[in-house]
Amino acid sequence: MRVLKINELKETPMDTATAIAGWTGGAVSRTRQAVIGDGQSDNFRCNVVNFRVGATTGWHVHDCDQILVVTAGKGFAATETEQREIAVGDIVHIRAGEKHWHGASADSPLSHITVTTPGSTSKH
Repeated sequence: MRVLKINELKETPMDTATAIAGWTGGAVSRTRQAVIGDGQSDNFRCNVVNFRVGATTGWHVHDCDQILVVTAGKGFAATETEQREIAVGDIVHIRAGEKHWHGASADSPLSHITVTTPGSTSKH
């Protein structure tokens, strides 16, 4: 068993992403905090992803389902047919193959826990 504290996990800068067309929130700037890294579980990969104010992921698709649990701030999660505001306590389930993006609102940072499967990939 492991017990971790989010505020004690090392933050690592993430690659940039292509900004959403028409989005005026800001540059794509994110960090990642590993909770369950590759090789630590046969079933899960889990990170905390932190978005600065206005930063988003850019459109992408995962080859597995993805679960997001918002832990701080507020933002958006969107598919090609729907955009929803998300805030602390919200849980988002994105199906494998569903084109989507998520990130902070223009006036708030956002942090969420993301859960995927080990070895899964995403395409932008």
